[in-house]
Amino acid sequence: MGQDVRSPRGPRCIALVGPFQSGKTTLLEAILARTGAIPRAGSVDDGTSVGDATPEARHHKMTVGLTAATTSFMGDSYTFLDCPGSVEFAHDMRAALPAVDAAIVVCEADEKKLPQLQIILRELEELKIPRFLFLNKIDRANKRIRETLAMLQPASRVPLVLRQIPIWKGELIEGFVDLALERAFIYREHKASEVVALDGGNLDREKEARFSMLEKLADHDDALMEQLLEDIQPPRDAVFDDLARELREGLICPVLLGAASRENGVLRLMKALRHEAPGIAETAKRLGAPSAKDALGFVFKTLHSQHGGKLSLTRLLAGHLDDGATLQSASGGTSRISGILAVNGAYDTKRATADAGDTVALAKLDPIKTGDTVSSGKTAPAALAAAEPTPPVLAISVAATDRKDDVKLGQALMRLHEEDPSLVVVQNAQTHDTVLWGQGEMHLRVASERLRDRFGVKITSHPPAIGYQETIRKPIVQRGRHKKQSGGHGQFGDVVLDIQPLPRGEGFRFAEKVVGGAVPRNYIGAVEEGVVDGLARGPLGFPVTDVQVTLTDGSYHSVDSSDLAFRTAARIGLNEGLPQCQSVLLEPIHVVEIVCPTDATAKINAILSARRGQILGFDTRDGWSGWDCVRAMMPEAEIGELIVELRSATAGAGSFTRQFDHMAEVTGRAADQIIAAHQHAA
Repeated sequence: MGQDVRSPRGPRCIALVGPFQSGKTTLLEAILARTGAIPRAGSVDDGTSVGDATPEARHHKMTVGLTAATTSFMGDSYTFLDCPGSVEFAHDMRAALPAVDAAIVVCEADEKKLPQLQIILRELEELKIPRFLFLNKIDRANKRIRETLAMLQPASRVPLVLRQIPIWKGELIEGFVDLALERAFIYREHKASEVVALDGGNLDREKEARFSMLEKLADHDDALMEQLLEDIQPPRDAVFDDLARELREGLICPVLLGAASRENGVLRLMKALRHEAPGIAETAKRLGAPSAKDALGFVFKTLHSQHGGKLSLTRLLAGHLDDGATLQSASGGTSRISGILAVNGAYDTKRATADAGDTVALAKLDPIKTGDTVSSGKTAPAALAAAEPTPPVLAISVAATDRKDDVKLGQALMRLHEEDPSLVVVQNAQTHDTVLWGQGEMHLRVASERLRDRFGVKITSHPPAIGYQETIRKPIVQRGRHKKQSGGHGQFGDVVLDIQPLPRGEGFRFAEKVVGGAVPRNYIGAVEEGVVDGLARGPLGFPVTDVQVTLTDGSYHSVDSSDLAFRTAARIGLNEGLPQCQSVLLEPIHVVEIVCPTDATAKINAILSARRGQILGFDTRDGWSGWDCVRAMMPEAEIGELIVELRSATAGAGSFTRQFDHMAEVTGRAADQIIAAHQHAA
């Protein structure tokens, strides 16, 4: 395989994906070291890796954002995108996947991480991205490879095909046999593996495992099937061609072995990428890119550097791009490039041009955002791909510690959202709070750290206010009168209001039944405005809903009456009348839909019950083997920290969506506690 030199397919872009803490960043270090891009591999634990280079990543010792690094191998250029494994930072992976030629799925023989692996493989399957499975930490293996493969197979909808089998020395793995090459290799730490003779029991195991590999390839190759039936050994080149074709068509997922921390298995992985992974032409075709001479690119990540301004990480799908070129985006923005930078972790090496297949950072494309398709043509290109963020699941209210930083905070939050669209900023019109929504506890923590460290804004945060409301049970007729005389024209307004409860969910209605001109027509609009003012805060301290207010009578003064006087009179009537109407507290109830591995469903039901959830039912998750979908009604107040418990119960794999359904009464001690807490906070 090492002697087979194929025609170049242009610079390649490869995603490193996999469950949390499976060793993706360590594998990137091993690849960069083995290909000579860095003198030696750095360490995540020591904070010396090319990946995880941000202060937040090094502090938490985990990948919290996409890292890109470029190297060369046997004359070909490769850019690797180290994607976060935590579900909380998964949007970086989703946004980048359309741009890559192939993915390396890094995993280990850990059954607990199987649901996470299934989620990632499903993303790749749906996007039709060719993928290798790199079974990492093979030096710690305590299962036979067949057992491991059987355990992992349910996560993939296509066959996992072993490309290598381990060579055992007692209870330890000391090397591997390449089933396509039919050669044996012994690992050497931080060095290329040593070729050894294939004999004895290893030869017998190789023949059996190779036949199994060929059988799976033959499912999609009639000629190979005939050769196997006639006991004819297929030519080695034909086997490699089958492996490459079936990988690219998404018919198989080849499995390779290694130990990234020791740099074992890295060169075999690189050679598989070189000969079998597709190039930029196939990727552009997969995305439906049109044939054109203009440069065409896909922006998969936005960064705001402290000194270089905005950077747009872009995969050039076709054409040639010069520094200073003007780009049109599918979303309608137009911008001129003010720098093309190499993607090497630091984004500080300038280059004059970029060509099809290159992955580069384009400077200061202000109107262009993550997910945009861009073109150097005279018209805006069609969008080739889109990665919609998953709905956020946890929120905090944020405010600048120093009030003079309010504007600075707003700008910083806007930039954070540009970098990570799965962070959502919402202004609460009722409380005037700024609410930051994210994908989990760590996601919001890292966002807060970035606000402080990168944008220089210290914040205070607290749980967001719950959307409590109140309503009434008893009708009443109430007069509201406003009379003020202070020399010259005075103020006079007088209204009689019929205040009635409405059925739940009806909101607010205003009507008038004034006869005889008791309240002139031109003041009725002001009366309604006054009623709305009075409903903004009821006797319990919350907005009032499900109420009808009818103006039935009143009086006016030809000189002293005005819009302001009648608006004030109506507000007074509400403020005096509502305390007599038997107010009752309402809380928002949401329909929550949870997806989780089947073996965690019982735990999820217990969590929902403990949080006042009313379970509506559960069923198997459509199209997902080994998963359930649980539906429940839950008070908004109980949803706040739900994701923390849910992730704990499902090894980080569970998630939920929610939708407001209705308002429900809260009575007794629970209502008293809510009202007391609200009054104390006010």
